[in-house]
Amino acid sequence: MYSLYFCPGTCSMAAHILLEECGADYETVAVALGKGEQRGEAFRKINPHGKVPALIVDDKIITQNVAILPYITSQFPDAKMAPGNAADYAHCLETTAWLTSAVHPTFSLVLHPERPAGGADIGDVAEKAIEETARATYWAAMEQIDSRLANREWMMGDQYTFLDPYTLVFYGWGKRINMPMEDLKNFSAFKDRMIARPAVRTVLEKEESPLLKAA
Repeated sequence: MYSLYFCPGTCSMAAHILLEECGADYETVAVALGKGEQRGEAFRKINPHGKVPALIVDDKIITQNVAILPYITSQFPDAKMAPGNAADYAHCLETTAWLTSAVHPTFSLVLHPERPAGGADIGDVAEKAIEETARATYWAAMEQIDSRLANREWMMGDQYTFLDPYTLVFYGWGKRINMPMEDLKNFSAFKDRMIARPAVRTVLEKEESPLLKAA
């Protein structure tokens, strides 16, 4: 049994989808980020960083999508959620790391431009400049994904992998911050293909994802 600590609308959706795709025996434990549960003592025992997702397996805890997604994939080899070629697998991990370390923090800055100052008041002008820069950087990343998906069904080509559920997260986030995601034709077609997958739709319905309204 796998226990996934998640919050709807966050990047934990990727692990949620992957568990469903693999047919795993799992349960979900909702963490109400909006109420600050991630900062409470109970969840800090799960993840001291106060972040989702967190995956508990046999009393061991794994955090960060860059670790969780490959781990789940390794436990269900018959699901074929990873490239078989070693170099392709490395490229799959490379893109997962890019989404985690570069694109995700940029989205966070759009929502919270005050964070670089550690809570100090940097003024409206500075916050606006940070937000605008973050938006431009995030949009450039969305365009990069769109370009990568030209003439491809999935992020790694013909094979659906653990990278695809994670990529869908960022499409949803683009919609959340009112970016014209529909202008990205390849990325939008990818989103539609994702939603057509039964496992993806099941998770989106469970999480009441706004992506279903755009489908």
